[in-house]
Amino acid sequence: MTVPTLSTSDVDRSDPEYRAWLKEAVRRVQADANRSADTHLLRFPLPAEWGIDLYLKDESTHPTGSLKHRLARSLFLYGLCNGWIRPGKPVIEASSGSTAVSEAYFAQLIGVPFVAVMARSTSRAKIELIEFHGGTCHLVDNACEVYEASTRLAAETGGHYMDQFTYAERATDWRGNNNIAESIFAQLRMEPHPEPAWIVATAGTGGTSATIARYVHYMQHDTMICVADPENSCFFDGWVRRDPEATVPTSSRIEGIGRPRMEPSFVPGAIDRMMRVPDAASIAAVHLLEAALGKKAGASTGTGLYSALKLVAEMRAAGRTGSIVTLICDPGDRYLDKYYSDEWLAAEHIDPGPHRAALEAFLAGGEWA
Repeated sequence: MTVPTLSTSDVDRSDPEYRAWLKEAVRRVQADANRSADTHLLRFPLPAEWGIDLYLKDESTHPTGSLKHRLARSLFLYGLCNGWIRPGKPVIEASSGSTAVSEAYFAQLIGVPFVAVMARSTSRAKIELIEFHGGTCHLVDNACEVYEASTRLAAETGGHYMDQFTYAERATDWRGNNNIAESIFAQLRMEPHPEPAWIVATAGTGGTSATIARYVHYMQHDTMICVADPENSCFFDGWVRRDPEATVPTSSRIEGIGRPRMEPSFVPGAIDRMMRVPDAASIAAVHLLEAALGKKAGASTGTGLYSALKLVAEMRAAGRTGSIVTLICDPGDRYLDKYYSDEWLAAEHIDPGPHRAALEAFLAGGEWA
């Protein structure tokens, strides 16, 4: 069935043609979820005698290759059912890349234009993926400019500014409905430690950590939630100081996570702990991941993995056994010219070597440097 074509002018929500368009658009988005298998839960190798299991939820296997596929699907359903996304009118998003890739996919799926507003420093591979899915990119010089530019473009075009940074925490049903948290607990059911001691997330919008934390509280689990934050992000300081107005003047070098302001979808009160992770440690951790599992991942995965390994060390030092879960957020082939490039690392004055050596020493001897 094709999506009915309507005028690009504003529509009467009671118009039968509009209702037919809306029903078909929602069906297409829901069908994407129905035909997509759940993502894998991989085990990271730790010494068996530690009695601690570390898992990585591999979100890179979604059709658009990242954790943001879940978010984009939820945001499109939310926007469609609220009457905000209209036939012929563009969807506009402020993004550091991966959300825009996924939203371009869903926009193409339902036949509406898509514009991604991103910092000029976004990896070329992500820009090409957005264009592959039929989207266009509007580049700005600084990540702080994406909000204003997106609002302006929506006003100029009559389109809908999706605004993931506001709506991420409310578009997903945190009580269940096959969200990422429900999936993690279902996949752990037959493991030695089915209720993890910790789940580690990273924050771009904050929506994933909010969904997982709320689900844990709602289901009355004892699992604790840790959010790992990179350099040049305000989330850690805002959480420590309980300051909703916290900002930083610079942009995160770890694409997909870290923000210059406290985003509305970041819910500090729902999480139990935060860690600030040096960028060099994040990159060292994804190089370690490749050596351990043969998978390249983006540096946001490394931010979470580094924090998860630190929690493993703390549990080991306390004589505790159990399990920890973190996420593979997106694939490393989007960042070959960044986190896997010696030239880029040198230009950014990042040396992951000492952190890599420390992580390897920990896995070999059990002592966290």
